[in-house]
Amino acid sequence: MSDNGRPFSRADSDTAAAASMSRRPGDGAVSRAARQRDETVRRWGLVSPSATRIGRADDPARDLSENVRRLHEERHPAMAGYSERAHRLDKLRITHALCTELELTPWQRDRAIGVMVDLDLTAFGSRRAIPTVALVVIRHIVDRDREHYLGLHDEEWLHDQPPERLADLYNQFRSITDDEQFTALCESVDLDITSLNRLRRVLTDQLDDQDLRGAVYGRTPSHDPALPIL
Repeated sequence: MSDNGRPFSRADSDTAAAASMSRRPGDGAVSRAARQRDETVRRWGLVSPSATRIGRADDPARDLSENVRRLHEERHPAMAGYSERAHRLDKLRITHALCTELELTPWQRDRAIGVMVDLDLTAFGSRRAIPTVALVVIRHIVDRDREHYLGLHDEEWLHDQPPERLADLYNQFRSITDDEQFTALCESVDLDITSLNRLRRVLTDQLDDQDLRGAVYGRTPSHDPALPIL
């Protein structure tokens, strides 16, 4: 209620709020001290996010201490092998994300991740980017899994099948390259069918060279890890 007995309205509350706000010159501006603190921090700011560093020198004209420099160059015992661990984690994370996007089965996902986490990407040359190689691995794993399901991997068995049966089997087979989502992902990394086939041949050679044909992430042929693999 107001002093004259009239109930407050929304207009009255807005008027009271406006009256309580200061309109003096300079109100709402950044104070001189705050501006100086901000400028000081900006002078010490990093050039770019990729230039992140641990610690800073005592003076802009001086260099970092040897202990901090060892951390930056991964010569400190606590940082040894960090780049390799980070690279392995990136391969796992990106491959898992692609498998989820393509709605692969859990077995196909674990097979693809199992190959990627330990695969040396050097042999892929200029196309060794993780998303590119991961798509090649996914294509190989999924297509091979579908071939096994239909028996198309068994050349001796196929040799004994009549032509009609072979035609029916190959008509049933659907490569993941026919999937629109997979095609869109390949286009996003400039990967056409010719490059896919070429890189798949590189992959199959590397699976033999690096002994990764049976790699499965997070799984073991033995139910008890303490028991020998049969």
